[in-house]
Amino acid sequence: MHRLKAADTAILVSLDFGENAYLDSLQELQQLALSDKLQVVAVVEGKRSRPDPTTYVGSGKVNEIAQLIAKTQASLIIFNHDLSPAQQRNLSIRLDCSVIDRTSLILDIFAQRAKSYEGKLQVELAQLEHLATRLVRGWTHLERQKGGIGLRGPGETQLETDRRLIKKRVKLLKEKLLILQRQRNVQRRSRQRTEVLSVSIVGYTNAGKSTLFNKLTRAHSYTADQLFATLDTTTRKLYLAGSGSAVISDTVGFIRELPHTLVAAFRATLEETVRADILLHVIDASNPARDEQVDEVNKILKEIGADTIPQVLILNKIDLIDLGTTSKGCIRDEYDRISRIRLSAKTGEGIELVRQALTEAIAENSRKLYENSKDTKKVIGSCATVQELF
Repeated sequence: MHRLKAADTAILVSLDFGENAYLDSLQELQQLALSDKLQVVAVVEGKRSRPDPTTYVGSGKVNEIAQLIAKTQASLIIFNHDLSPAQQRNLSIRLDCSVIDRTSLILDIFAQRAKSYEGKLQVELAQLEHLATRLVRGWTHLERQKGGIGLRGPGETQLETDRRLIKKRVKLLKEKLLILQRQRNVQRRSRQRTEVLSVSIVGYTNAGKSTLFNKLTRAHSYTADQLFATLDTTTRKLYLAGSGSAVISDTVGFIRELPHTLVAAFRATLEETVRADILLHVIDASNPARDEQVDEVNKILKEIGADTIPQVLILNKIDLIDLGTTSKGCIRDEYDRISRIRLSAKTGEGIELVRQALTEAIAENSRKLYENSKDTKKVIGSCATVQELF
């Protein structure tokens, strides 16, 4: 795939189709570009009722973008939308410039941030699966030809060769990820046997998940004020005085319109979230679009099958907003469980409330395990009684 360089200068293109979250989406695109170390030299906006089937933006906007390229010498055009392979090819030809969409930009950021072996495999898998869709009609100008030894078969086109090589590599990556997934399942079963509470920190990207994780576990996970600062899932044991311990995981952040290829590729890692006993859903309380971000996170949790797991909402970054003097540090639900906590992971204010919520969750988990064991004994006892009848 095209690998963006730090010296790339970019023009951003975003169309308003009348959606409520348009401005937030454009702001995120700008943040994504900065996170990818790109210099944004211009932003092209416009309104349409529907995308143009040929160039997405229409001929007038294409001419406007071409003029900006000549003026700024931009090396890259980034669309805040998903382009079809034909649209991307048409734009690249007409503008004589590299053109990518929002998905490609996110994939490039992931490629740079992945540090672990598994993370790199997952990103490469997502890139290849996305690239496979870009090959449609991409090589129609080539004639059918015989290939080199060991590469192309008789009469195989370049397009067919690329598809075959990508398919072969995708199969290999999936096999490697399956092995790592089995290893994780063994580790998870070991934790379940020791009856340790499993906790996952989830939330929108840049909400402060890693900062909270570091504050709770005294770890040193990478944190930064940028989108997707953390990609690789980090797991630590958290000891809570007088109540036992829990295993807590810091996971990749979510974002609106997260590419499906990424969700699929990271599904194995996200299983830590699916198998969790409780989720700490971190929310950037200072962000005006926090409600929409919560909805996006819950939508992805539902997609991966984690929507039924109990959540504690963590309203983070309260040091950046004025809550007034009457605001409570936490709110309890109708079952007297802590359901919402206001804190600042940066300053540490409210961290003890998180520990208290986890302490209560450990106690409730132990109670459930005890009740289940009693039910099991009853079943065994009744079976023995039945056997005595024979």
